[in-house]
Formats: sequence, structure tokens, C-alpha cells
Amino acid sequence: MIARTTRSAGTAAVAAVTLLALTACGSGRTDGGSDGTDGSSGSAGIIIGTTDKLTTLDPAGSYDNGSYHVQTQIFSFLMSFEPGGAELGPDAAEECDFTSDVVYTCTLKEGLTFANGNPLTAESVKFTFDRQLEIADPNGPSSLLANLESVAAPDETTVEFTLKSPNDQTFAQVLASPVGPIVDQATFPADELLDDDAIVDEMATSGPYTITSYGKNELVEFEPYADYTGVQGDVKNEGATLKYYTDSNNLRLDIASGAIDVATRSLTPTDIEALEETDGVNVVTGPGGEIRYVVFNLNTMPGETPEQKLAIRKAFASSIDRAELSEQVYKGTYTPLYSNVPEGLPGAATPFEEIYGADPDVDAATAFLADAGVTTPVALNLQYNPDHYGPSSDQEYNAIKRQLEATGLFTVDLQSTEWVTYAEERTADAYPAYQLGWFPDFPDADNYLTPFFDTDNFLGNHFEDAEVSRLLDAERTEADADARAEILEEIQTLLAEEHLSTVPLLQGAQVAAARDGVTGLEDTLNASFQFRYSVLSKD
Repeated sequence: MIARTTRSAGTAAVAAVTLLALTACGSGRTDGGSDGTDGSSGSAGIIIGTTDKLTTLDPAGSYDNGSYHVQTQIFSFLMSFEPGGAELGPDAAEECDFTSDVVYTCTLKEGLTFANGNPLTAESVKFTFDRQLEIADPNGPSSLLANLESVAAPDETTVEFTLKSPNDQTFAQVLASPVGPIVDQATFPADELLDDDAIVDEMATSGPYTITSYGKNELVEFEPYADYTGVQGDVKNEGATLKYYTDSNNLRLDIASGAIDVATRSLTPTDIEALEETDGVNVVTGPGGEIRYVVFNLNTMPGETPEQKLAIRKAFASSIDRAELSEQVYKGTYTPLYSNVPEGLPGAATPFEEIYGADPDVDAATAFLADAGVTTPVALNLQYNPDHYGPSSDQEYNAIKRQLEATGLFTVDLQSTEWVTYAEERTADAYPAYQLGWFPDFPDADNYLTPFFDTDNFLGNHFEDAEVSRLLDAERTEADADARAEILEEIQTLLAEEHLSTVPLLQGAQVAAARDGVTGLEDTLNASFQFRYSVLSKD
């Protein structure tokens, strides 16, 4: 963080003109405008810039940070995380708790409504979760509901979740995750996704903001929703504008000039270094938790037998130089990751370092392939995404290609695809091996394991294993913290030794930049991993 300076009047005027220009560029519903009194404290509107892309506003059809970033602003949840930390609190609920070892019961607040005036009742909540399971979109978050048996709404304010396994230690956090936004049953279809424009036009949301103008992945405008009474509290600004950028250099230039107030996901390490030396800009770092990894499609990856495929994955894991990726590509903003669970969470282990080493081991990689009868060099098609995981992805994956080919054991055909197409093709068996990142739904080791490795997992890469699923069920229902940590470590070791359906690479902290006079950024870059506009304000 650098010393604070004050923007000149000229710069402030430029920012004001920019806000007017941004407002004029919007599309979609434009029939509303905030007067600064609807649930806000009177602080000026905030302009946020991002390179992250949105897949869909419909919570049943997306499981990516770019979509969740917007959904967090416009939908309410039964439970959510309190601003400034990672403590769970009731949002649309009055209270939630176990009423038996397999029934988790929530009581809703009285008189809740969606922004369109429709009532938000227990039936709305039942519809929301039944719909997630019915649609089960391959790019949606329904895999988070693996332990949900059924939902009942015995009256207008009571919701009962019956679970498959008792005493689920993660279920309250699941309700606060991307599977939890509550949708309007009078607007959303029960068995298919709803178009973004319809969600905006019908005002079928109940979070701290409504969308007043919507240009997908271009410009989105928000105004406070006066009847929101959830955990985020009163909105501390008059509204917000989200501007999308195609590259981080323009994002950096606009935060440096004062054309926007906040820049988030994703700035390159070089951008961050430059902004740390820029007058009038503060760079803020939050807790780590974001990870980067490679996914292998177990059906389409190279190898003639399961044994050969496993040997190729082990050889891959033995050939990667994570320290080089960390230092040369990311300048230390990401650090080496040696497990599926990032360092710092209870139960985290480092089995990839223990089994495959911290440094590349060509001899070990060679032995894995030779013992399985794999002919070398292995021809590997490796896919990455240039616009979703930050502009350094090309450098990262070119470095991985170089590292693999330097062993003499691999030839790598490296290709890239834009995110909207990438999200569809990766679940359609189009990529034998490909890049993914993960920004956690909630700060618990289980969230780095169950969505990827349980039956019918989010990756859709044809991995499932009965023993892994048994252990996942055991850790979710183990109330003793030490015993649960032991099971979590066992799962991580089993995955690294016998499966490797993914290979972890890096973990990183949250980083954003704000102009002087903007407050609240520290309160949203916290361990809840939810970026919230409601806590932001500016002079």
C-alpha cells in the first residue's frame, strides 16, 4: 500500500464525466434510477472495472467467479457471510439450524419480496433448490447439493432440508454458496435456464441491488434495493456501475487516471507493481484461497489403458516447476501449490510435494512412463483460457509447455479458447487436458474436494471413485475438528497417489486497487471470497 494522495478537482471532474458516459452506454432495462435514498447512505456511485466475464445471471447455469460476482449483488441467500469477515449470518432467513441429525431447518423473515413485488416465501426457497437439482446444468453448481435428499416447505416461512448423511458440517456454508441464490418461482422456469434479459426486465431478484441497465460483459448498472434486509445491511453508496475490459492494461490505465474507482480481477503482476507506485491509487491484498490447476479428461487424454493414463498424469506432475511459474510468471503473487486444498485451511496437506517433489524430477517421470509401457514422447493437447483467469495465462501455459517438452517425454499442442466457448466445450469432452482455476464458494477444505472428486462432480471429466466418495462423506459429517482434519489429509494423499484427475499448480491472494477516497475494499477482500459492492463508498 502506498501513501494516500488527493485527486485534483480536474481529475474528479473527469471521473464524473466518465460516469455519465458509462451510463449512456448501457443497454437493457433503463426504467429506474436511484435518488440516493433507497437503502443507501448517500455516498456517490461506485464505478468498478473487471476483465472477468459473466456466463449467465441464472444461478442454475453458472459456476464461475465472473457470474457469481454479479449474482452476489442482486440475489439474496438463506445464509450469507457477514461483511468484513467469514462469519455466517442469516440473510433471507431469520435463523437456521439442525432440528434433527438429517434435517436442517430455516425460518424466513416475515414479509420478504422480490424487487418485482412477488412474495419471497419458503416455497420460493424449495423451488430454488429443486430447480438446481432438476436442471443440473454441466456448468452449474448443483454438485454442491450432493448431500441433499429433499426440500419441504411446510408453511410460508419454514424450509426443511433433509440430508442424505447426518450432521453435515458444511451445509450452512453451501446455502451461502453459488448454489444458494433464491429465485422467483413466478418468473424462472423449473426445468430450464432463464435468459439474462428476462431476469433483468422482470426484476426477479431480492439482493442489495437491482440491475437498471444491462449490457452483458460490457456495462452493468446497479441501484440499491430499498427492501433488502439481509446480512449485508444498508448499502453504503448510491449505486454501482460495472465496466468490463478485454485486457488488463486498459483496466490499469483507467484506475490510474481516475476513470474508474475500483479495479478487480484481474490485474497482471506487472500491473500491480505499476499501481503500487501510482499516486492516488491504493492496492489492497486480501486472504489467499484462489487456486490454479490442470484437469485431465480421463476418457480423451493420451494413453491406451487406465494404467497408462495414470502414468502420464504422474509424469506430468513430476515435470512441472511450480516455483518458476510463481516467480517468473506471477512475480510471487501466486505461490506453489502441492495439494488440491490450499495452504492455510484446516486439513491442508502437501502430498504432491512429498510424492513428486518440489522440483522437476525427469528420472521419476521417465520411470512412471516406462513401467506402464507408454511410448514417448507423449503427444498432449493442452488447452487454456486467455480471458477468464487473467492475462498472464498465456505466459503460464507457454512455460508449462516448455517445461514438459524440456524433459523429452512430451510434445505439447497448446491452444486457447475464449471463456464463453471454453465453458461449454470443456464439459463436452473437447479438451484432453485443460486449465481451470477455483475461487472458493466458502472457506473450507471440503469446497476444494467435493465439487471436483465426488460422484457427478462439476469437472465432468469422468472421474469417480467409491473410496474417495466414502471419505468425502465421512469428513463432511465428522464433528470433531482433529478427526476431520485427518480424513481430509487422507483424501488428499489418496488423490495424489492413486488418481491425479487434476494436478494443482498455484495458489494466490485476492488483489484489487482503488482510488483515494474509496473505502470498504478491505471489508470485501476477506475470507468469504465474495466481492460486495454494498460495503464500498467514496468521498
